[in-house]
Amino acid sequence: MASGVTRRRRIVQWMRGRNGPVPGTELARHFRVSRQCVVQDIAILRAERNDILSTPQGYRLPAKQVPDGHRVVIACQHGPERTEEELQVFVDNGVRVLDVIVEHALYGEMRGSLMIESRADVQDFLRRWRSTKASLLSSLTRGVHLHTVEASKPEMIARARAELQSRGILLK
Repeated sequence: MASGVTRRRRIVQWMRGRNGPVPGTELARHFRVSRQCVVQDIAILRAERNDILSTPQGYRLPAKQVPDGHRVVIACQHGPERTEEELQVFVDNGVRVLDVIVEHALYGEMRGSLMIESRADVQDFLRRWRSTKASLLSSLTRGVHLHTVEASKPEMIARARAELQSRGILLK
């Protein structure tokens, strides 16, 4: 078994070689340690200023910036029953949904990582939401929320915005 310092260095190297999120259980199995050990390693790596994101699908290093910086924040408002519709509008237009953000009166900005870029990701998110019976962050703000989104072309974001507006989801 490698020392903690060596293992943490290898975790970062291994994650760099991966395209998507790596579940903590997979890291634990690969490095032959407990899941709790992985959680502690990730906490130490973050404290050492390694930018590691925790997503519902697992840990990941931040995605490389989209060429030409086609990343924006879009304000939306809808009830939970329209979550699937909203997310599908984004992905059907080639837009990746990075996160959801709400402004809380007591805690300030609250952000949840999403990393949704396909209909399969949307369905996976909905399955996890329904199975956990967790509340959406937007339920704290009467449906008002922001999404950080990115796309390879600004036209893709413009099309998604226009469609969200026509459906009454875009908040102006």
